[in-house]
Amino acid sequence: MRRFLLPLILLALFIGESIFVQVTPHDLLGSGKIAVPRFLMAALLFLTIFGSKKHGILYGLLFGLLFDIVYVEIIGIYLFLFPVIAFITTKLMRILQTNIAMASIIVLLGITLLEAGVYQMNLLIHHTDMEFAVFLSSRLLPTLILNAIFIILAVYPIKRLSEKFADSLNE
Repeated sequence: MRRFLLPLILLALFIGESIFVQVTPHDLLGSGKIAVPRFLMAALLFLTIFGSKKHGILYGLLFGLLFDIVYVEIIGIYLFLFPVIAFITTKLMRILQTNIAMASIIVLLGITLLEAGVYQMNLLIHHTDMEFAVFLSSRLLPTLILNAIFIILAVYPIKRLSEKFADSLNE
């Protein structure tokens, strides 16, 4: 049963992101600000840090594909970025201490990489004409604030869940 709990929670976070966008006011962090919930990415990175590195990357691949199919017109942006950022996280955590504070900073860095990668890809294909300075102030900063609040609220339960998942894989 424990093996299926984490994938179900990741699926709930995947669905919960879109529900969160629908139920929260659009001017939550100010008018013209875009706060993108990246709760799934945060959970995947915490799984990669505190649980199974291999499963963090594999779930990143799976949910990246699912994210592309459901939400994005172009297949491949999230399919590429989710596992690559999870892989970069594994390499960073070999160098850094594995504690909650450092992991939270690394997760916010991963969300920053994800947002910057999506922005650059959309700019490359002329899907957006937003200037980088505007992107930083109106999208990246509100996104980081929203996800930092989520991380503060959810880091400990996700850490324990990831550790239990890794333990159940070893049994």
